[in-house]
Amino acid sequence: EALSGKNVTVVSGGDPTIYGMASLILQKALKAGIEVEIIPGITAAVSASSLLGAPLTLDFGVISLSDILVPWEQIARRLEALASADMVIVIYNPASHLRLWQFGAAIDILLKKYDGQTPVGIVKNGYRKEQEVKITNLHKLKGISIDMNTVLIVGNSQTKLVNNKMINPRGYKL
Repeated sequence: EALSGKNVTVVSGGDPTIYGMASLILQKALKAGIEVEIIPGITAAVSASSLLGAPLTLDFGVISLSDILVPWEQIARRLEALASADMVIVIYNPASHLRLWQFGAAIDILLKKYDGQTPVGIVKNGYRKEQEVKITNLHKLKGISIDMNTVLIVGNSQTKLVNNKMINPRGYKL
């Protein structure tokens, strides 16, 4: 449609540049000489963080457990690196009906570096009608129902729970 001169809009959930469609659209459009305007959205990491409290106020890493486009071995190495750095970790695409074992494998990787009591925020369908928000810990995570619409935020050694909100203190003296 764009090649015929029409204005075309591609809409995807979250931010189009963070695990979104912008890369694919740009690759196709730029090859064809089509001008593209990307309008940012609110990424699931930011919306999940706001529902859980303030877990992303320090350095954090974002990773997808989907091994459709990235080999699992590479995902596992990246997850190990984030955990070794004591980073708060945002996990996208933790499981789907075709990808079930990766979530358990990811928890096992995290438990090698983080205490089992490390807080984990679970946001399913953030800011949608079916929204679910829960905070648990790494030890209890394996039995939780998750899907592609779930974002997890795994705290680090600094993460505190205050009135059922995850907080990463910034070091200010209060």
